[in-house]
Amino acid sequence: MASDISTRLSTLYWQCKEVLIIQPKFLLYGLFFSSCLVWVIIRVLTRPNQRQLRRPNSPDPEKPSSRRASTFKAPEREPGVWNPVDFKRPKAEPYPDWDVHRSEPLPYRPFRHGPYHITMGLRTMQWDEWIELDNQYLRYHEDKKRRIAERGEKCCRTAPEAYDGAVELLKELCSYLPQRYPSLFRSTPTGIHNFLTNETFDITTRPLPEDPMATAGRLIQDDLAIMFERPDGQYYLLAGCILLAGFWRLSDKFGMPLSEIHTSGDVPGFKSKLEKGMMNFFRRIQPGQPVLRNNYFIQVDDNLAWSHSIGSEDPVSSTDGGTAKQAEGWSSAEKNKAIEHHYFRSERQSLRRLPRSGGVVFTIRTYFEPITQVAEEPGVPGRLASAVRSWGDDVSRYKGRERYGEVLLEFLDGKAKEQVERGTVKEDGEELDSKYPF
Repeated sequence: MASDISTRLSTLYWQCKEVLIIQPKFLLYGLFFSSCLVWVIIRVLTRPNQRQLRRPNSPDPEKPSSRRASTFKAPEREPGVWNPVDFKRPKAEPYPDWDVHRSEPLPYRPFRHGPYHITMGLRTMQWDEWIELDNQYLRYHEDKKRRIAERGEKCCRTAPEAYDGAVELLKELCSYLPQRYPSLFRSTPTGIHNFLTNETFDITTRPLPEDPMATAGRLIQDDLAIMFERPDGQYYLLAGCILLAGFWRLSDKFGMPLSEIHTSGDVPGFKSKLEKGMMNFFRRIQPGQPVLRNNYFIQVDDNLAWSHSIGSEDPVSSTDGGTAKQAEGWSSAEKNKAIEHHYFRSERQSLRRLPRSGGVVFTIRTYFEPITQVAEEPGVPGRLASAVRSWGDDVSRYKGRERYGEVLLEFLDGKAKEQVERGTVKEDGEELDSKYPF
């Protein structure tokens, strides 16, 4: 094509030669015209395919059709059967400028202006960001250490069939943590050493000195749980270190299938909106496809480990020989306590599949801050007030709004008005929704 056009231009040039010699200004016009024409032809011939250059849309992990193809996609398999996969997590880069005494907790604010939608809320996780530690590490560590000593198997437990997976998780943490936080952890020939607490953990001796989930829980600020698939296709909670959950107990949920864990906790919209998608997700997730999600609650006491405002962590039934029973729930909470008793409780959860055992690991990092402190942040009181008002009746019951809503919303509305009057945010403040989940 380019050769043919060049020939035509040459012919045109010779046909016009005599005129151009006689009229010099025509020569200038002709040269300019020819140069422009050649430039346009070259641009047309060399223009890249715009569809090839278009940036692909960000994948939505909740939609199977938008998942990236994975090298580690498992073949069709029988329920309850997992064939080990040759996958190794990419080496973690050291956390930039991280310091156990100075690095602040990340300010997760996982709510938007209404309406409220019930979804799994998944997003892709970068491998470096699997575990988050901060300057509250020692407080969490001491709380966990105390609760392991006081409560034992009520908080940390591994079923025999899940033991291999629990050890796999422990080894993975002992590999990851010195890579990501080298100022806090050091790898040893037999395990890991913690510089801050001066603890050394040997993970090679058998039997291990304690439940592997308890040792894993001592290393990080997160709670941990592992779900395993059985031949019925259901995923069961068979290993856990649940020390700081606030509103639920491992002893109540251990051994339950995923669906029953949620229905027994009256999770809003689980049957109608979440169950099918969640079961499909657990079935599909591969070792190279980690994801994150966040949630949030309001708590009306200052206890990170267990919210005593909803009842005792270990209630007993006087009519049944003093046996343990479920905590009472929000109905027992004092109504409309002063705002100083309101705390913002949020969770950052990661989910990943272990390549050798096939267990699906939850890490559950809880962030716990006074509402009075959170509401000082630009845009947050208005955004949170809108989110709380948008809860449906089922979500409101689940989150206990009836017990604190009046005091909380009056306070948030006042703080939001102050911010608008100061010009800190616009009146609707919805431009800040783009910062989600922060």
